Amino acid sequence: MSELKDTIRDDMKTAMKAKDKVRLGAIRMLLAAIQTEETSGAKHELTDEDVLKVVAREIKKRKESAQIYAENGRQELADAELAEVAVFEDYQPAQLSDDEVAALVDEAVAESGAESMKDMGSVMKVATEKAAGQVDGKRLSQAVKDRLSS
Repeated sequence: MSELKDTIRDDMKTAMKAKDKVRLGAIRMLLAAIQTEETSGAKHELTDEDVLKVVAREIKKRKESAQIYAENGRQELADAELAEVAVFEDYQPAQLSDDEVAALVDEAVAESGAESMKDMGSVMKVATEKAAGQVDGKRLSQAVKDRLSS
């Protein structure tokens, strides 16, 4: 069983005892997403890496929803989504700084032998493996585009 999943379950129990409704609700949604991932297709137990992918996907969903709510004048709903993001981010590894992302992209470009935008896919593959959840995909993609177009 995934250690990260156990940690999330323990945090859910702690939130229940502390009567922290926001944290408890967010953790329950995260565990539901993890369970859905485990039972979709062939049943399988998720690894820590798989759980991190689910966490990243849920963060992305919440951020997109918050942006849409804010654009449509529903700030209270946007704030609720962002509160869930804050809870989910506790389970992600520390995010890389801009300088660290640039260095990672440079390594990926050198490793893949990329020369132009045509090679972006191979660079992204290497960079994503190296980043291992430490950088948002959108941010990584933009850094690769910037590097290859210069």
